[in-house]
Amino acid sequence: MTNSVAVVGNWPGSTWAARPELRGRARRLRQLVPVAAAGGAVGTALLLGTPAAVFDRFLPFFLVGASVALLGQPRLATWRRRYVGGASRFLFFAGLFGVCLYDGYFGAGTGVMLLALFLIALDEGLPRANAYKNFLLGVADVISAAGFAIFGSVDWPAALALGLGTLLGGACGPHLTRRLPPDVLRVAVALAGLGLALKFFLAPT
Repeated sequence: MTNSVAVVGNWPGSTWAARPELRGRARRLRQLVPVAAAGGAVGTALLLGTPAAVFDRFLPFFLVGASVALLGQPRLATWRRRYVGGASRFLFFAGLFGVCLYDGYFGAGTGVMLLALFLIALDEGLPRANAYKNFLLGVADVISAAGFAIFGSVDWPAALALGLGTLLGGACGPHLTRRLPPDVLRVAVALAGLGLALKFFLAPT
């Protein structure tokens, strides 16, 4: 819960730094924000009512799936355009809701998962996909933080210290995504996701 409150700091930092990528995308964000908020709210309610260990056994598999999807993103995006067609909108919204639910419940690795979803479902490039990812996870995080602050147990000194770090890190991220080659960054994120999955396989939370 403390970590979920702390990562709210990523939202203002990353959103401010990603203004070029988000400019002109207000209509799309208005469609996606309610889905992200609903997912975050449901995940928060589940965590407050169930033990977090429920997701421990599934987390590495989620991460492996998202990381492999990132590695195969160009082919998966082509396949989606060719075969999924109109159904892709429903699948995209369902995927966004599911990732934000998981973000509200547990949170680890959601950036990898949502980046994979955006890169496969939308044809807008990695910098903009990263901006969408940061913004919508921020929405889910704010919902979760409010719930945990009211009904949960938060270590506020730790949350504030971590929050400062996420604020600074979030402000740096969009600048890096503009400068690094997209394929290199995509593979690097996928490999980091696989490394995190291995960590959770070997030492579950």
